[in-house]
Amino acid sequence: MTAEAAENGWPLEDRGAAFGDGLFETVLVRDGAPLLWEQHLARLARGCRMLGISLPAREHLERPLVDAGEGLSVLKLILTRGSGGRGYALPDTSEPRLRWRLAPFMPSPERWRRGVRVRHCRLRLGIQPALAGLKHLNRLENVLARAEWSDDDTAEGLLSDSEGRLVEATCMNLFWQRDGILETPRLDRCGVAGTLRTVLLDRLPIREVDAFPQLLEQVEALWLGNSLQGVWPVAWLDDAQGRAVQRWSIGPQHRRLQAVAHDALGFPSRLDD
Repeated sequence: MTAEAAENGWPLEDRGAAFGDGLFETVLVRDGAPLLWEQHLARLARGCRMLGISLPAREHLERPLVDAGEGLSVLKLILTRGSGGRGYALPDTSEPRLRWRLAPFMPSPERWRRGVRVRHCRLRLGIQPALAGLKHLNRLENVLARAEWSDDDTAEGLLSDSEGRLVEATCMNLFWQRDGILETPRLDRCGVAGTLRTVLLDRLPIREVDAFPQLLEQVEALWLGNSLQGVWPVAWLDDAQGRAVQRWSIGPQHRRLQAVAHDALGFPSRLDD
C-alpha cells in the first residue's frame, strides 16, 4: 500500500488517472473528527470488493486526520488500483495507491434557510448495476452535466438515467415528499449512494422508488442533500432549457428531513423560516 498526501503527485501510469480505476470519499471533518465515518468506510469497502482492490488498513485511512485542526474541513481520499497491467488488463499483482487532501470547508447556511434553484439536465446517466451506488472515479457524466449551466442562481442539476428515471443531482442525492410520504430514487441501476442518504434511510421512513421527472411537479417538498452541505430545500425547479416548471414556498414542511440530516452532521437543525 502506497499512502501519501496528494501534493506528492501521481505517476502517469497510475490506473486511477488513466482509466478511473479506483474510488474516492469526501468526508466532513469537525474539530479533527470525521463525520459519518463508519458509513464512508462501509461504502469504500463495498467499492473495494466490487473492483477487487485491497481495502487499506483503517490506520492508513485515518492518518490524515492527525493534521486536521479545529473547525470544519473536508478530507478527500482517493484510492486507486495502483500501476501495472497491459492496457485494460489487470496487473498480476497490484499495490493500491492512497492519496488524500485536507482543505478548509464552509457550508452554505443561506441555502439551508431560503432554499435553492435547480434544473433538469439534458445528459442521461448510463445504466450499470455493477457500479450502482459506488463512488468510483469515473465521473465524466457528472462533469458534462455540470457544464450545462453557468449562472450562479442555479445550485444543482437533476439527472435521470437513459430510460428516463430520476437518479440524483450532479453531486447530491434527491428526496421529496409526495402525499405526505418521504421518497428517494432507487439506486440499483446507477448513481451514488450518499452516506447522508444512508443515515436518513435508517432514521426516517423513506421509500426508495422508481420515478420520472414529471412527478416532481406534484410533490409537496423537494430536497437535495449530501454529507458535506447537509440538506438544501428546493424553492425553484427549471427544465433543461432553464424555464421554470415548479416553485415551492420554503416552510415548516421542509424542516423535518433537514433537521434529522443536520443533527447527524452537527449543523443547525432549527432554522428561521
